[in-house]
Amino acid sequence: MTDGARLPRTILVLNGPNLNMLGTRQPEVYGSDTLADVVTLCRRTAEPHGVVVESAQSNHEGELIDWIHGARGTAGGIVINPGGLTHTSVALRDALVIPEVPVIEVHISNVHAREEFRHHSYVSPIATSVIAGCGIRGYAYAVEELCRHLHTGERPHGDAA
Repeated sequence: MTDGARLPRTILVLNGPNLNMLGTRQPEVYGSDTLADVVTLCRRTAEPHGVVVESAQSNHEGELIDWIHGARGTAGGIVINPGGLTHTSVALRDALVIPEVPVIEVHISNVHAREEFRHHSYVSPIATSVIAGCGIRGYAYAVEELCRHLHTGERPHGDAA
């Protein structure tokens, strides 16, 4: 689909397990911003583009998968911070291809500078782009890129498709 006017004008921002604890959980790693701050930043970033951000967080893999399924035909892109499911969930990875929209994987910390088990992602191989280590600004970068896609119909820069 190349006609940007026909793309859904919604971006789904999903956050996985433990991200509801942002601002209190390991502030030396994740900073002091809360999940509410992340959502506000995403909405403020999308607003000038006329794009709506829908946001959800769950500590339950199945609930995240249900939201991803619901994005098919309703969202023009997905920003996801899968949290710990990044490194463990083939089911989440498989669900992310179902909506057939660009997916941008975001991590607040630089996962590659942390424990070895965090270096592997099941999501990265199917993601359009991966943003890590930029704090919550990474979400804004992801939303900006998806807004550009929604306006132009061009796939985000990292997408090989």
